[in-house]
Amino acid sequence: MSKQAAVPKAMQPRFEAIAGLTDVLCREHLDEDYRLLARRMTAALCRKRPSPLASGQPRTWACGILHVLGQLNFLTDPATQPFMTTADLCARLGVGQSTASAKARIIFQLLDANRLDVEWMLPNRLEHSPLVWMLEVNGLLVDVRDMPREVQQIAFDQGLIPYVPADREGGSE
Repeated sequence: MSKQAAVPKAMQPRFEAIAGLTDVLCREHLDEDYRLLARRMTAALCRKRPSPLASGQPRTWACGILHVLGQLNFLTDPATQPFMTTADLCARLGVGQSTASAKARIIFQLLDANRLDVEWMLPNRLEHSPLVWMLEVNGLLVDVRDMPREVQQIAFDQGLIPYVPADREGGSE
């Protein structure tokens, strides 16, 4: 298991219970990208000391996790795919919306998550989010995707961008 997905042994049963719920909902109603992000977020929360997931119902945490990911990735926007309302998400997991919102607030705070956080962004959103790629180069704000590969590599090596766009199909040369 990768370091990012590593879960302390004591938290493994909780991880499995919560991830099992998010896996089913994502497979049936969302997609594989949401499923993988939900598992990563669950693992990250399991590694917190103390982990908030140690108490409470697994379904409320599963709903809170998917609610956070949905907020960060515009799940409730009918123009996006997949699309699901918060009410539908909560109903499918048997959790009240106020409970889901309360768990989501805890998760947002613990992970210091926000809409520009590439760690919790769906891959298809990452590629199209201009703010991810805007960097200051020699005093000018530029879209690093339009820069030479060498500049992209430096930005990647410094942790400023999530990957080297020129290395992806359709990237700049």
